[in-house]
Amino acid sequence: MTFVNILSIIIMDTRLIAFKRLLDIMDELREKCPWDKKQTLESLRKLTIEETYELADAIVDNDLDELKGEIGDIMLHMVFYSKIADEKGAFDITDVLNGICDKLVHRHPHIYGDVEVADEEEVKANWEQLKLKEGKTSVLQGVPKSLPAMVKANRIQEKARGVGFDWDNKEQVWAKVQEELDELKVEVDANADINRIEDEMGDVLFSVINYARFIDIDPETALERTNKKFIKRFQFLESKVKEQGKELSKMTLGEMDVLWEEAKNNN
Repeated sequence: MTFVNILSIIIMDTRLIAFKRLLDIMDELREKCPWDKKQTLESLRKLTIEETYELADAIVDNDLDELKGEIGDIMLHMVFYSKIADEKGAFDITDVLNGICDKLVHRHPHIYGDVEVADEEEVKANWEQLKLKEGKTSVLQGVPKSLPAMVKANRIQEKARGVGFDWDNKEQVWAKVQEELDELKVEVDANADINRIEDEMGDVLFSVINYARFIDIDPETALERTNKKFIKRFQFLESKVKEQGKELSKMTLGEMDVLWEEAKNNN
């Protein structure tokens, strides 16, 4: 046995030991901790959503130390759900892990079978076709209903692309963005019914998200970066107004703009 093989075994053992430690702690908490004992699938759901957003924040901030902690929190929740399901006699963590392993092997025939692919687009296309063969009635069936609208739009477009329903190039998508903007302006200028304006606004947003996808930009990340940038600049403006002994609500827009430009230069 080579040194590399021995090292691989040690590394694998360390991972197994760490995971078993988490499982053992979960068992003990579920048995002895008053808070952990009373948790249900339903009570954990909102906490898991919160933890997922905290994970997303760490990624956007590129804070790897924070990311490590948030990954741990998410893993704890997955173990927690599996523990509760085990108590109900539904499944346990072993079933969960074997299930995802079996799914990955099945949906990667280019790795574990004899299928050949040219690039990642063919991988995605094969993935969607396999899901349909597994009993899905639509390629869009796997898009969660409760996803935020922007994330959902992006996933819908990606899945449609997986079966070939997509534009040929980004120029076509940009032309669609401009077309939708023009249609929105027509409805707004005509003081149309609010529902018609809302429909056109939705079309604009959907097309912009589509364009972002074509130029390899994640729209959710892009918007969140802008949110953070705006917050930072606005709070800078607020601090400057306070230093001047003024009230923001009593300043003119021109006075605010001067401070806003200063904020942009500093941030």
